[in-house]
Amino acid sequence: MLRVGLSGGIGSGKSTVAARLVQCGAVLIDADKLARQVVEPGSAGLAELVDRFGPDIVTPEGALDRPAMAKKVFGDEQARADLNAITHPRIGALTAERMAQAPADAVVVHDVPLLVENGYAPNYHLVLIVDAPEQDRVRRLVDRGLDVEDARARIRSQATDEQRREAADVWLDNSGPVQDLVAEVDRLWSQRLVPFEQNVRAGRRAPQRPPRIVEPDPEWPRTARRLGARIRQAAGDNAVRVDHIGSTAVPGLPAKDVIDLQLTVRSLDDADAIAEALGEAGFPLDDGIRRDHPHSFAPDPDQWLKRYHNAADPGSPVNLHLRVQGSPGQRVALLFRDWLRDDEAARADYSRVKRELAQRFAEDPDHERYAAAKEPWFVEALPSAQEWASRVGWVAPD
Repeated sequence: MLRVGLSGGIGSGKSTVAARLVQCGAVLIDADKLARQVVEPGSAGLAELVDRFGPDIVTPEGALDRPAMAKKVFGDEQARADLNAITHPRIGALTAERMAQAPADAVVVHDVPLLVENGYAPNYHLVLIVDAPEQDRVRRLVDRGLDVEDARARIRSQATDEQRREAADVWLDNSGPVQDLVAEVDRLWSQRLVPFEQNVRAGRRAPQRPPRIVEPDPEWPRTARRLGARIRQAAGDNAVRVDHIGSTAVPGLPAKDVIDLQLTVRSLDDADAIAEALGEAGFPLDDGIRRDHPHSFAPDPDQWLKRYHNAADPGSPVNLHLRVQGSPGQRVALLFRDWLRDDEAARADYSRVKRELAQRFAEDPDHERYAAAKEPWFVEALPSAQEWASRVGWVAPD
C-alpha cells in the first residue's frame, strides 16, 4: 500500500486532483467528510460538543450549526483546542479504519486541507500539493459565494507557499487549463505512484539511473529534510539523529541527483530492529552492503559495519546509511561533509574527480564501479580532512 497525502490552499483545485486520482484507481479518504461524519446527528462526537459548548450549536433539525460553532472558537485558542480534542481522535480513528479497509495494493490518497498546518507530512510516502495563483483562488472562492475580502482572509489564514513547498514531494501547478493539470496527474499516477506502490509492497528499490553529475540544486536540502522526517518517524526511538550527508549536502558542489542520508543508531541490533519499518516507509534494505571501506586509522573491518537502505520511490533516489553512534564510518561521513563545506579547494578537486569518473562509468547502472573508483580519493583526502578538523576544533555532533 502507498499512502499519499494530498493538500493545497483553499481554492487551489485540490478536489480536481482528488477526483482524477480516483478515476485512475486511487482509494480516496476525504478528511473533510470524516470530520462531518464524527459530528453527525445522534453521534457521540456531537453530544460531547454540546456538553462543552452548549445547545445553541445545534440546529432545530439536530445537526451541528457550523456557523454557530465557528463563532464559539473564533479567536479563542482554548475553545479551538477543546474542539480539536473532541473531534481529532475520532477523525484519526476513522482514518485508520479506512486505511485498514483498503486493498494491500492500493494507492491511498488522504485529502487533508490542513496537512501542512498540522505537521502530518511525515505520515505519508509522498505528499502532493496543489497550487494556483492567489488571484485565481480568490476568483474561484467568489464564484462559490464568498466576498473578496473573506476569500483573501481565508487564504491568508492558511499555510504559506514556503511552508507548503517544504512539505511537497510533488508540486502540482493549477494555474493553466484544467486539462494540463489532469495530464500531469495522469503522468504522476503511471510513472511514479503505481511503481512506487509496487516497489514498497515488493520490498525493492526503484531502478537506478546511470551516474550523471548535475549542477547544485537548491531543492536538495529541502528534499533531505522531508525524507529525514519520514525516516525519523519510521525509526522512532531507535533513531539518534538523521543527517544529510554526501555531495548533495555540500552547497555549490555538483553531484549525482541522489540524496545521501545517515541515520545514526545506538547499535546494529537497533538498525536491524527497524529494517522492516523503514521498508514499509519506502526505504527497503539492501542486504548486499554491510560495511564501509576501512581507513588506516581504524583498520579493523568490523569497526566499519553498517546497514544500507535505499528508496522505493522512482522519483527520488536515496542512499540511506545506518551507522552506529561514534563509529568511524559515522564520524567520517560527517567530517567529509563539513570539511568540503568549508574548503573551496577540496570541493573543486572532488568535483573534478566526480565529473571524470561519472563520464568514465556513464553506463554503470548500479553505480558500483563508479563508487569503487572514488574510494582512492577519499583515502588520500582523509588526512587533509582530519588536519582541518584539528585546526578548527571540529567534533562530530551528538
